[in-house]
Amino acid sequence: MMRTGLAVDGMTVHDRRGRAVVSDVSLHADPGETIAIVGPSGSGKTTLLHALLDALPTGLRRIGGTVRWGGRIITPGRAARRWRYRTAGIVGQHPAAALNPLQRVHSLVAEGTPDERLIRRALDELGLDSAEMWRRRPHQLSGGQAQRVALARALVREPALLVLDEPTTGLDPDALDLVGQAIAKRRGDGRSVTLLVSHDRDFVTRVSDRVVSFGQERTFRAGRAIRAEADMAVFSASGLTIAQPPGTAPLVQDSTLELRRNELVAVLGPSGCGKSTLLRTLAGLHAADEGELRWRGNIFPHRVEDRTRPQLRAVQLVSQDPATTLNPAHRVGTAVARAARVLRGLPPSAARKRTDDLLRLVGLGGAAQRFPRELSGGQRQRVSLARALAAEPEVLLADEITSALDAATAHDVLDLLDRLRTDGLAVLLVTHDRSIADRADRTLRLYRRGLARANPDRSEETRAW
Repeated sequence: MMRTGLAVDGMTVHDRRGRAVVSDVSLHADPGETIAIVGPSGSGKTTLLHALLDALPTGLRRIGGTVRWGGRIITPGRAARRWRYRTAGIVGQHPAAALNPLQRVHSLVAEGTPDERLIRRALDELGLDSAEMWRRRPHQLSGGQAQRVALARALVREPALLVLDEPTTGLDPDALDLVGQAIAKRRGDGRSVTLLVSHDRDFVTRVSDRVVSFGQERTFRAGRAIRAEADMAVFSASGLTIAQPPGTAPLVQDSTLELRRNELVAVLGPSGCGKSTLLRTLAGLHAADEGELRWRGNIFPHRVEDRTRPQLRAVQLVSQDPATTLNPAHRVGTAVARAARVLRGLPPSAARKRTDDLLRLVGLGGAAQRFPRELSGGQRQRVSLARALAAEPEVLLADEITSALDAATAHDVLDLLDRLRTDGLAVLLVTHDRSIADRADRTLRLYRRGLARANPDRSEETRAW
């Protein structure tokens, strides 16, 4: 029987070495359906989306399979590009990297339609104040805001095919509900098809009609509590005031933060409230308006350019968006080994051995010769973590490092951090996942105009931080 909607049959994709990345996969979505694709990090979910859109990155090759839309075969090449442009709205796994840094928000969404009324409605319906966001550029958005701007751009033209790769990454629960409502509007309309890749099982259950599973799902064990040493803070900030952009109304004002050895502190809060900006400030990548940083009780330079090699080694950041921090021209092993050589002074042979050990620790043994483009988003997150750990830091600033990972892999990563914390590592972790925050010794909640501090028993205070 000829199917309407989208039909993918026998899709097979190989890498440059002839290894199967996607093998003989078929899926069908009728008009009005939302299909979710789930599975472990690196199982080929994103590759399947790229293959059916005929947009595979360099190094991957489609060697089998057909794509039909409305019963018509979509031929790879120029015909597929025309079909993709006319039919599909696409939000990739790293929307911030896909947004033109020179364009303002209104101009980015206008790529879908020039109608200002529709642009404002698309932004407002996703919880983005169109008046406030209208003239911002991508670097002035949080990860969650960039995610929703990209979604608004895809939705504003009401595409017949909507393809979403991890659209929930970096979103707080309220923003997540708004994205769910936007997807729900398309369900059952008898016209449009939505394909969704996500690691968020609750979200998938809520918004999809059917689920396609890739790979094997694993169970995971709960983390163990680790008592932080009751000594002087290894890293602290006092009188900290941060604005984004600098000089505007502060996101964090006259605030104090302390991190002790062995401690895991989780930072929660809505998208756009300044969580990533806080970590970037502590890492020396964003200018604080006021405040003092200290490491081991000594004054610590604000700017990364002013920090000595031991200071650079001491405080390491794992960014929310590894696609923008890994050099696409460098192999994974080169990126990790460079940190070991430059910051720890290891000779090349020792750096290579340390690199192999770290990649195995994060579940990527054998990936040293691969390029970032050959990895999934979750695998790139783990490469970024390995690179930060290669410096053997005393403080790890971790920004949503589990957001692109399936549940079992995420908890494997957290178990690794637990083991490292027994050796003294202090971790400041930004997350939207309460189950991850529950593993922390303390939680800090950042609101849109300030931060509240949680007691060690995790009961959150209401006063400003």
